[in-house]
Amino acid sequence: MPITKDAALAALAKVIAPDLQRPLTDLGRVRELSIEGEAVALTVELTSHFKQRLAADIEAALKGAGAKDVRIAWDVAVPQRTILPDDPSPGVRNIVLVMSGKGGVGKSTVAANLTLALSREGAKVGLLDADMYGPSVPTMLGVMGRPTSADGQKFLPLERFGVKLMSIGFLLEDPRSAVVWRGPMLQNALLQFMRDVEWGELDYLVLDLPPGTGDIALTISQKMRTTGAIVVTTPQEVALQDVYKSVSMAQKVGIALLGVVENESYFVCDGCSKRHELFGAGGGQKIAEFAEAPLLGQIPMDPAIREWGDAGTPVVQAAPASPIARAFLDVAERLAGQISAHNLASGGGLRIDRSGGTNKHLPIMR
Repeated sequence: MPITKDAALAALAKVIAPDLQRPLTDLGRVRELSIEGEAVALTVELTSHFKQRLAADIEAALKGAGAKDVRIAWDVAVPQRTILPDDPSPGVRNIVLVMSGKGGVGKSTVAANLTLALSREGAKVGLLDADMYGPSVPTMLGVMGRPTSADGQKFLPLERFGVKLMSIGFLLEDPRSAVVWRGPMLQNALLQFMRDVEWGELDYLVLDLPPGTGDIALTISQKMRTTGAIVVTTPQEVALQDVYKSVSMAQKVGIALLGVVENESYFVCDGCSKRHELFGAGGGQKIAEFAEAPLLGQIPMDPAIREWGDAGTPVVQAAPASPIARAFLDVAERLAGQISAHNLASGGGLRIDRSGGTNKHLPIMR
């Protein structure tokens, strides 16, 4: 029996948009719905490039209403931050900070893998290594060499795996050389990396910040209109005490907190297949509650994360089907939903890609 348009719309009304947690039909996300017998074709507007879960929900709903064939076209409309007239990077829709108060919690590992996870889904992404004293991007992404300039005014970022990259490490003659700069020089370098690098049109520019609450974080809060930050921690109390300070600083300077990532959360033993929480449990949730932000996910300890990072190919790129990569991809999907929800709630605009500050609890996708 052919499916009717009313039946199709009723079925789609039960499908929840992952960003705002409301039915697709209520949000006007379903367009160009057409039916021929038992075949349904429709166009759905997305606010991030993550389609797989939503596609499965739409197909299940329509087939439950009698459709035999479901064809979905997508319009990706990534909401953007508020961009001021003097913004140093007006083509960058979202600036996302990855921060922690504690060194050694795996912040750069998380930043690199989340960047690649966003890129793998089709987003245009850049990664800026803002840790001037300890740049990690050249090693973790396996990139060496100096940026060039086409016009003598702006650097062209290096690229790897489809991601645009910039790091102070690219400008050092010897990667073992120390950067010995005071605060004003750090600030100027960071602003130059934003203003004098040809980032072009990006959906997301991820900034890997140095640990702590020093000059770089303060400069960003004063000179840039960011979308928000995610906070990386490990579960143990000694890490939490410093991460609390990072959260507090963000709240004081008006940086929205999009979520928390608990790294090195657990270890699955090869011999017994049991989950062992080597550094305790619940640390990420404590930070999330303090920050009034969701816990975006827990990343396990696994030698492969370190091995692939040392080899210059983060695990999301090297082994995308692995459970470890899946953990990063899930966090990236939730982060993209948080970014969309935050921008829509803040009145941010949409830019449609047809190719395929107070901080409250934001809707988070399941």
